[in-house]
Amino acid sequence: MISSSDDLTNRLKTFEREAFRLEILDHYEIPSSAENFRAFLAGDPKPEGYNAGWLDAVRKATHSGKRMYRVHILSRPLTPYLRYELGWGYLTNMEAGEEFFILDTTERENPLADAPDFWLFDEEAPAVMNYDDGGTFLGPTFVPTAQAGDFVALRDTALAHAVPFTEWWAKHGAE
Repeated sequence: MISSSDDLTNRLKTFEREAFRLEILDHYEIPSSAENFRAFLAGDPKPEGYNAGWLDAVRKATHSGKRMYRVHILSRPLTPYLRYELGWGYLTNMEAGEEFFILDTTERENPLADAPDFWLFDEEAPAVMNYDDGGTFLGPTFVPTAQAGDFVALRDTALAHAVPFTEWWAKHGAE
């Protein structure tokens, strides 16, 4: 059952040790980011204060010793949205302490082809991220703690096949 996004926001504020995200989409339709995405596509500079709310949350978490990290499964060539997300989003979020990894499936099979997009909090609280076919967020589904081990295994597989974002970006960011 899809839950309230407020519940997800609360988990992002209250996790104790780590928050992991597996991203699987080539495009996320985020209404609050629409103007920034248009600016990116137009070749405009990144606006001052870009992503400030998220950066504050990440900075608060990482400065208190918590870890926030993601793996994005993707293939090249990048969609315009992925160029925006990685070029503006990831590079900016790293400044606040968020870590990123890329699992590039361009020249290999995806080891997580059936994995959902999800957050995993403290290795015990998974939240599957539900999207429609256009990438619009429908809400989270909180998975029982008893199934958290399945999501830990997905995380571990993703990390085992991914490379640090900065390494991947240095090689493929200009493509």
